[in-house]
Amino acid sequence: MAEAEKKGAEKVLFAVSFAESSFFPIPPDLFLIPMVLASPSRAWRLAAICTVASILGAVVGYIIGWGFFETIAQPILSFYGKEAAFENFQNIYNNYGWWIVLGAGFTPFPFKVITIASGVTGLNLPLFLIASLISRAGRFFLVSGLLYKFGVQMRAFIEKYFGLLTVAAFVLLLAGFYAVKYLF
Repeated sequence: MAEAEKKGAEKVLFAVSFAESSFFPIPPDLFLIPMVLASPSRAWRLAAICTVASILGAVVGYIIGWGFFETIAQPILSFYGKEAAFENFQNIYNNYGWWIVLGAGFTPFPFKVITIASGVTGLNLPLFLIASLISRAGRFFLVSGLLYKFGVQMRAFIEKYFGLLTVAAFVLLLAGFYAVKYLF
């Protein structure tokens, strides 16, 4: 909490949010939560910092997947004779990529895996960016908003149930779209 109020904390939050979307294993929530609790008046600013940095990092992750596929992954796939299997995976991923990015960006699943996979498969970049923006902004503004509104008592709840709640919300969202598409 003391570190969250120090000068430069927002730069650290930006750096962690950026890196987490492309190569770093630590989620920005570990920095966002104490920073919002330390200074609730900055909740929306901190959520915006996380969102912008995460989207910029997602672009880097996409570029990593897109740029290094030919030099690293393609020879490995060829060696093992898995080009056809990868092409099948690529088709499935690109058909459902919007949902994959949307779901993973909102949940505690490591977002860097999705950003790199999106680049590897050549997922439509504007679609990738829109899904990333919706899911990451939704996640960071939800966490910040709950902490702003409910403070310290919400911290324990978020830390304990955030993963479960976001997965449940995503499943309900998918079920709703399924119902609208197939039942109506």
